[in-house]
Amino acid sequence: MDGFIKILNEWGRLKVPFLFIVDFEMQKPLAFKISEIDEKEILFNINGITNHKTKQELSGKDELMFLVDYSSNPVEAYRVKFDLVKYHLHQGDSFLTNLTVKTKIETNKTLRELFFLSEARYKLWYREEFLVYSPEIFIQIRDQRIFSFPMKGTIDAAIPNAKEIILKDEKELAEHVTIVDLMRNDLSIVADSVRVSRFRYVEEVKTNAKNLLQVSSEIQGDLKPNYYEAIGSLLFSLLPAGSVSGAPKKKTLEIIQNAESDRRGYYTGVFGYFDGKNLDAGVMIRFIENTSEGFFYRSGGGITTQSLVEQEYQEAINKIYASVY
Repeated sequence: MDGFIKILNEWGRLKVPFLFIVDFEMQKPLAFKISEIDEKEILFNINGITNHKTKQELSGKDELMFLVDYSSNPVEAYRVKFDLVKYHLHQGDSFLTNLTVKTKIETNKTLRELFFLSEARYKLWYREEFLVYSPEIFIQIRDQRIFSFPMKGTIDAAIPNAKEIILKDEKELAEHVTIVDLMRNDLSIVADSVRVSRFRYVEEVKTNAKNLLQVSSEIQGDLKPNYYEAIGSLLFSLLPAGSVSGAPKKKTLEIIQNAESDRRGYYTGVFGYFDGKNLDAGVMIRFIENTSEGFFYRSGGGITTQSLVEQEYQEAINKIYASVY
């Protein structure tokens, strides 16, 4: 890991544009100079910045098949993991734990085809091994300021008064406040004058099945003038992302490992683009992985002492969608 951080710091010092991909456990980080990326191996689109040079034909939306095998992730299996997390929450070992699951899906598209069909802030296709189409910002750096936009709170937009319901929900408020506090503390490691500039604003995310409302906040801080000379050190001091781990991080990561009993790999890791001065990175949620047993979609949500198993299971299920509309 030290060698990887050193490489990013060196590229930052030289202002070399690069793409980075870091797994949740921070054991298999990847970095590529933008000039050397082969689009037959990696495709990315980060808020409109992309490496694919030719426009892909976007036909096929109407023929998209995207089926979810709910039996592969039954509520009974989820309950076992949930109960373990709740035990630790009641013991005071964690204030908030992000719990995730895997659900088998079927589609008539390749992951590469889905990359071109999908709409999202952050898209990444890696060697037909996995696909990300994420709405969640990890950090952005621009004009010597660092921004974070923790996202916590999801509801079906079709529910009457959905916005008012999600904003008034005490459990969702407690979860959101915890993550905002965690991310504010994280940014304070690398920045000065850290402040919450927007608190709990609502955005709509469109999907092939339904539209969702998601709640975010904006936190920002001021960086030193030469921050890019230690861009790798800055990144790794903030990982893993608080919104997909929990608080306090160290103990909560142990709880996640015990409850999920499987490494997440690149799911809930981060990826991003450094252009030589500014940086834009997303959290790798809305994630499909290609395995020997087929495609699996990984999803989850934050658990607190106020969480109810049926509601949390339904939230994880609601997040299984193709971002095609």
